Amino acid sequence: MKLRRPARRATLVVHVTAAAGWLGLTLGLVALAAAAITTDSAPTIEASVRAMKVFTDWLVVPLVFVTLLSGLLLSLGTPWGLARHRWVYTKFWLTLATTIASTFALRPGVNDAVATVSAGEPLASSTDLIAGPIVSLSAYLFMTVISVLKPWGLTRRGRRLRTTHQADQKQLGQKQRASTHKKVDAEVMRQTA
Repeated sequence: MKLRRPARRATLVVHVTAAAGWLGLTLGLVALAAAAITTDSAPTIEASVRAMKVFTDWLVVPLVFVTLLSGLLLSLGTPWGLARHRWVYTKFWLTLATTIASTFALRPGVNDAVATVSAGEPLASSTDLIAGPIVSLSAYLFMTVISVLKPWGLTRRGRRLRTTHQADQKQLGQKQRASTHKKVDAEVMRQTA
């Protein structure tokens, strides 16, 4: 399946926007978690943790899925492919892993922190609050770097597909060269002479 140029461009804009939003929100989560763990003020801790909940519930989780789906559509609808280039393959698996982690670890962890702080109890572990956003931020920065640099070359499947494609192009070129010569009919030759 190949995406036409307008669809490919629109999908790329959606993907880059969602990924940039996800990166920015994660940076915001790191800042809020840092504020919560470096202060002794209960209202500041509660406000920071509640803001983290809003980010994870209303912004991060939807952007996670938009990024994953638009990236999958781009990889399947463009010549980059999903398993042709190592950087695309790596980025897909990292996106999938961070999607799962954001949905099933980050969000419940923030919800637990909100419940703890709302009950008037101190946070059990300050490192739990900041560890998830730091790991996520590191993964997103790494994915951004490999999206720009496109390192590592083709996968085994990508090399095999390229070899097959080159062989097909070579055969097509030979057929086209052979067909450029006009076949001369003996009847036409007699009429010309």
